[in-house]
Amino acid sequence: MYSRFSKAFYFLTVVFFLVVFLYIYSASPEFVSYEVSDAGMPLKQITRDVFFYLTITVFLVYNLLLILPAKLIELQYTLRLKRLFPPGDAFRDQMLAWIYSFTGILNVSTVIIVFYIHSISNQNEIKSSEFSFFFYMVPVFFVLWVLGLFYILTKKIKQLRSGS
Repeated sequence: MYSRFSKAFYFLTVVFFLVVFLYIYSASPEFVSYEVSDAGMPLKQITRDVFFYLTITVFLVYNLLLILPAKLIELQYTLRLKRLFPPGDAFRDQMLAWIYSFTGILNVSTVIIVFYIHSISNQNEIKSSEFSFFFYMVPVFFVLWVLGLFYILTKKIKQLRSGS
């Protein structure tokens, strides 16, 4: 049940990323700054096209690398996966929910980073100082999700040790 909610969250974050990223790409100047001096002058820049292809490549790579194990678990691809994650098992549902939601959190984090780069490049529209709250949220989410993974794995280890 939870894996359905996390799948929906994951797909919504993918759509959110695509919409936001395409908007930011179209609103970006020819050169995108990712570091500025104290006076607001660009120190490091890349072309808009390089920014686009680099961001899309990173997005696709980490989404594929993180969703592939979930798909292998869902499809019961190997005998070992069938034994470890039998259909109907609560651990299977919890692991799938964790994988999809963690990938969704990474997608939201990528949107925050892309917004920040957009704010650096277009300082007259959005101030980069408005993102400080979001930058503190990202590591908090990562820590909470990793702690959640350890909790799920601890429960499964206890279940295997007890033999039930």
